[in-house]
Amino acid sequence: MTTKENRTGRDETQEERADRMWGELIQEVRVAQMGVQILFAFLLTVVFTPKYDTLSDTDRTIYIVTVVLGATATGALIGPVSLHRLVSGRRIKPQAVEWASRLTLLGLILLLATMAAALLLILRVATHDDWVPWLVTGVVVWYVVCWFGLPLWTRRRHTE
Repeated sequence: MTTKENRTGRDETQEERADRMWGELIQEVRVAQMGVQILFAFLLTVVFTPKYDTLSDTDRTIYIVTVVLGATATGALIGPVSLHRLVSGRRIKPQAVEWASRLTLLGLILLLATMAAALLLILRVATHDDWVPWLVTGVVVWYVVCWFGLPLWTRRRHTE
């Protein structure tokens, strides 16, 4: 004897749920893609500036690692679109949503690493101060709290 007010969840088929989750996932990916693409485009231009030639070996290494991280983040965050296109119409949307979700999470982790490396490089070049790694660590902790900690805490606290 479950009333409509007491029900939890949604009354939807597996296909309807996959459709809904796909739409939500694509909206989330759009936000992350925009950020990673802008950052990656900026990173690609750095090597062509006169300042690049004056970077220390350490800073050049950080730059190369940052560019590679940006490229891998871009690949992971664009991956769900390609996945959807290549499996569309094959009646495997629930599985596609699962894999696209995994790619998106991986893309967010890679984006976090890209942003941390880019921030490290920029602050090292701009300030040459010993406190830069501590500041970058603080920002990374903030990202982890916002992107992973709060959502996981909310999920744990409000999921039966």
